Amino acid sequence: MRTIPEIKKLLDELKHCIADDLEDQDLDFKQWNTRSLSDAVNLVVKMAICMANGGGGTVVFGVADGAKGRDKALLGVPLVIDTNRLKKAVYDKTDPKITPVFEELRISEGTGRLLVMQIYPSLPPHTDTAGRGLVRISKECQPLTGSLRRKISIETGESDFTAETIKAAPKTLLSPSAFEQLRNIAAQEKAPDDLLQLADIDLLAALGLLRQGKLTRAALLLSGSEEAIRKHVPGYVWTFLRMESDSQYSNREDHSQAVPKSIFRLEEHIAPYNPITTVEYGLFHFEYRTYPAIALREALLNAFCHANYRSGSPIMVKLYSDRLEIGNPGGFIAGITPQNILHHEPAPRNPLLVDALVRLRLVNRSNLGIPRMFESFLVEGKQPPSIDEIGDSVRVTMRNTTLSPKFRAFIAEYSRKGRLFTVDELLIFNHLMRHPELNSQDAALLCQRKERDAGDILARLNMERFLERGGSGRATYWTLHSEIYRSITGDKYPEDSRRIDWEAAKTRVFSVLMDRARRGEAGLSNKDIRQMTHFNRNQVLRLMTQLRKENPEIAPPGRGKYARYQYKSQ
Repeated sequence: MRTIPEIKKLLDELKHCIADDLEDQDLDFKQWNTRSLSDAVNLVVKMAICMANGGGGTVVFGVADGAKGRDKALLGVPLVIDTNRLKKAVYDKTDPKITPVFEELRISEGTGRLLVMQIYPSLPPHTDTAGRGLVRISKECQPLTGSLRRKISIETGESDFTAETIKAAPKTLLSPSAFEQLRNIAAQEKAPDDLLQLADIDLLAALGLLRQGKLTRAALLLSGSEEAIRKHVPGYVWTFLRMESDSQYSNREDHSQAVPKSIFRLEEHIAPYNPITTVEYGLFHFEYRTYPAIALREALLNAFCHANYRSGSPIMVKLYSDRLEIGNPGGFIAGITPQNILHHEPAPRNPLLVDALVRLRLVNRSNLGIPRMFESFLVEGKQPPSIDEIGDSVRVTMRNTTLSPKFRAFIAEYSRKGRLFTVDELLIFNHLMRHPELNSQDAALLCQRKERDAGDILARLNMERFLERGGSGRATYWTLHSEIYRSITGDKYPEDSRRIDWEAAKTRVFSVLMDRARRGEAGLSNKDIRQMTHFNRNQVLRLMTQLRKENPEIAPPGRGKYARYQYKSQ
């Protein structure tokens, strides 16, 4: 949902981009159809349904989403359009009923008026009165097909497979060793003692896993025997493979044990390839694992929490020499994608199972699991895990890399001073350790933030002298401050890999041209200057046009592959 002040700020960005670039899961811009009032009203109804099924959002009517510039994009909505009639039309033509809120936004362009429709979150799915529906997925409204309707029912908890009950007597299905492992893992996460000290059945009841005295499938997954799980949750199984290559493995194990026992067993399989290593660096002694324990536990728990247990496909853990892959059946839901998962609100596929694990403090509802996973790699100077959706499954890949002692010492030193870095800031540092510069657009993609939010993070790091700023306007870029770069890498900042400022570039190019002329050497080509400045071809042309106006003694380059700028004294 977007407020009127937020929308006003976005409209100012139309000076240098089109409205389509500003759209998001919860925001759309639509041009008003002035030729047909009926078609225009139908569009309002469709967008209301689309946004309601996508979790709510804002639609701004009166904007051409493919035009750049306020005067071309802001066409407006006719003044005669009555918002009360639009509201009634949406209500009458939707099922279940949707009640939108319309706000008017005055502008100086077009008709002078935009209409902002706010659709608040509700319980989907919604359709029109003929049964047709749309759903918002990223920036698009897609048909509400059968599979998407099923997906929505999963997201709303209406078809929680783990909440279904089992007829057999509870005590015949439970495993004492599974309870023991469940309590051990929960105790490590400091779950309440009074909860863990309850008797087995009482513990399940306190976790909400009993329904009218019967076990739910969630209860069975957390504390059942393997035989009972195979019988009553036949789609649940995990497979571990020790891979020798992409197609050959040397060790395999398949089980349908309760989740706590499965987590423990998989960690046992990985442990020989994930030992604790100690690194001494100055006053610091760092202990690290190739795959940080917190990241490994979070990735495994996520796989078991969000697996689709109806599919029959296994939770797959593959250990390669250079990476660890943890995958689960069941794609992302509720608009989560690999591009927004870092900051998206969590959406459990199996709400009852997740709720029990929340009470045991094994997972949380604040979406801290993924950031913690990223942070545990980033503070050690390693690349963060990659998260991919492959068909109808999700895979987390962790790379086998070693700790960077200098970067870890840098983090430890600032932590001692009380400066704790966010995951966004760590991602920026990690990128700039490997690349000479970063702009706000790429930072937004990197941090999974909106560009203006990424720009604020870069500006803050610049104020604190962690970063240096170059360029201006849309061409602004950021580099690590030279002192920070030296403290992180121990190397002198590689000036030959940094883009230099405009005026500094002119000074450097002019100096080199004079020096070559004195020694009787050839001048500089466009390519030579690109290598010196790290500008692109067009930037070099503009640079040299300015430099020649200021210094007439620089001769034009001529044409062809041997074209060179020359300094000729007058």
